[in-house]
Amino acid sequence: MHLLHFRSAWIIVLGLLLATLGACTNNKDNPDEIRQRTAEATETMRRDTKAVVDGVKEGMRSDKAIDINSASRRDLLTLPGMTERDADRIIAARPFKNAHELVARHVIPESEYDKISGQIIAGP
Repeated sequence: MHLLHFRSAWIIVLGLLLATLGACTNNKDNPDEIRQRTAEATETMRRDTKAVVDGVKEGMRSDKAIDINSASRRDLLTLPGMTERDADRIIAARPFKNAHELVARHVIPESEYDKISGQIIAGP
């Protein structure tokens, strides 16, 4: 599924690139106009590509990661080895700058963190 998102992003990028090149093939245009349109198209493509990449990253992350700064108690309890006490401590200690702060701030032990580290994030 992640490969599908990645391929979709590349198809969009390639499509934008081809559209940019197609816009620049008119021989009747002034070279300065072509340069200007190319610069504008490149900026649009850069912005759109960044948005697509950010969307793909978010989509890949949201499929499996739980944001410890906003997750409900119920969501936290779905993590492996998570107890009700641990979930309550995480909620009480919010916000976190990064997920490893759970250990650094002694909310959960390193051994528990190792079990869930690939499944959590600390969003804004």
